[in-house]
Formats: sequence, structure tokens, C-alpha cells
Amino acid sequence: MAAKRSRLSRSSDFQRIYRQGSSTASRFLVLYWFKRPAEPGDEGPRLGLSVSKKLGGAVVRNRVKRLLREAFQASAGQLAEEYDLVVIARPQLIELVTREGEGEKGLVAAALRELLGRAGLLRTEDA
Repeated sequence: MAAKRSRLSRSSDFQRIYRQGSSTASRFLVLYWFKRPAEPGDEGPRLGLSVSKKLGGAVVRNRVKRLLREAFQASAGQLAEEYDLVVIARPQLIELVTREGEGEKGLVAAALRELLGRAGLLRTEDA
């Protein structure tokens, strides 16, 4: 589970990222990112999630958020530390969540990694 500090929760943080940050999207997710000024005590990239009621009830939304947090944690080691990210789940993401529930693993993580790569936020192994 992501540490509390590595999560975005204040509305002002989300608004700053939406207004001043950059974005990219796929069929399943929308990613906004913003490079924040370096501060002492920063512990890595921070993640904010937005999962609409269009995806389903509370149980489904919480499952989606859990899968996205797990995918973020798996990729966090390759992300630059000074970024704030907001991931918005689109209704089509339910297809991947359902397939993961049926036994296929890593689909949500692959969708997030693809989006982070497209945004140029993942460090390469050579660097």
C-alpha cells in the first residue's frame, strides 16, 4: 500500500496539477503530471486518483483504486521523485479489472506503465 505521504488528497493539489501540469490519455486512463519544486523531506512521486461513479459501486471503485495504487508502487522506483501524478480511470478500465478478476494478472499495471512511458516519466535502465 502507498504511504500516506505519497498520496495526493487536497483539492488544491489536484487543481494545481490540472491547471499547470501536462496530460496524456489512453483508452483506459488519463494521466496528468506536474513537476513540483524540490523540498527537503520529499519521499518520491505522489499519486492522486480519480475514479468516477460511472465505473460502478463502491466495491468496484475501491478495487480499481487498489489495483492502480499497486501498479503505481510497482513503477515508483523508475519515476523521478519530484513529480505529482493524477490518474483518472475511464469507464473502459472495467474491462481490464474484470479480466484481472478472472485470473489474468498485470493488465492494469501494464496500462499505467504504457501511459507513464508515453509521458516520458519512466527512467530507462541505462540511465
